[in-house]
Amino acid sequence: MSQRGIEIIVGVFVLSGIVALGYLSIQLGGLDLLSTGKYGVTAKFTTVSGLRVGASVEMSGVKVGQVKKINLVGEDALVSLHLDNSLKLSRDSIASIRTKGILGDKYILLSQGGSDTLIKPGGKIRETEPPIDIEKLIGDFIFGKVK
Repeated sequence: MSQRGIEIIVGVFVLSGIVALGYLSIQLGGLDLLSTGKYGVTAKFTTVSGLRVGASVEMSGVKVGQVKKINLVGEDALVSLHLDNSLKLSRDSIASIRTKGILGDKYILLSQGGSDTLIKPGGKIRETEPPIDIEKLIGDFIFGKVK
């Protein structure tokens, strides 16, 4: 094989490695550069303790979106969610902040309601449940406030 042929093969190999690393960086970083099949909804919580931008939104254990923004509105937290277009939420759906695993990563769990009316893009999830405050619960138990 000639010197030029070897250089071309090595160049193609290095270029494909750089492309693979770029793809992995984008996927692991949670960026959605190519996805256009998303729509936004908001949900208002009394507290979002531990929830971060980029956290997953799940329904029945399947990731259906992610948290895009968290803002303070008065005394409440307004959470902006980007959901897959394939997901159709009924008007009485519930958004709950839950803990995933031992490390305590927070995510939003969506529970489908029974209404025939759907939440439109840009709409609001009216029913929400804040995260359970484990520290307060343990403190109440230790000091005898839980019966």
